[in-house]
Amino acid sequence: MLIYPVTLEPDDNDTVLATFQDVPEAITFGDDETDALGHSVGALVTIFCGYMDDRKSIPMPSPLKGRPGVVLPAVVSAKVLLWNAMLDAGMRKADLARRLNLSPTVIDRLLSLTHASRIEHLETALAALGKKLIVGLREAA
Repeated sequence: MLIYPVTLEPDDNDTVLATFQDVPEAITFGDDETDALGHSVGALVTIFCGYMDDRKSIPMPSPLKGRPGVVLPAVVSAKVLLWNAMLDAGMRKADLARRLNLSPTVIDRLLSLTHASRIEHLETALAALGKKLIVGLREAA
């Protein structure tokens, strides 16, 4: 899974501001640190959707180095990795649809960060690009 370092700072209106050095466009806030962290996944997903609309690569997270991190859900992480792999291969959605023998609508859903997709389908798409999805485990914070 992808874990993005987050900077949490008191804001001037008694809220906590959450920013991301790897994704400077993603900014959110909350009543406290827990609330700000709760909004952080949504902020990242919103910005990543914009990157995809613009056919831009999604930045990978830098090491946490003791900083708090925002963990993207496994399926969202896999979709981000699939998107970047497609761009690296110079592939468009239509190319992936042809390679997998799927309709463009299915590919749109597969790449949509807000659509629930099965991890097996993402693994198949990544395999078509010569990639393999690896899942890790770590202690909960």
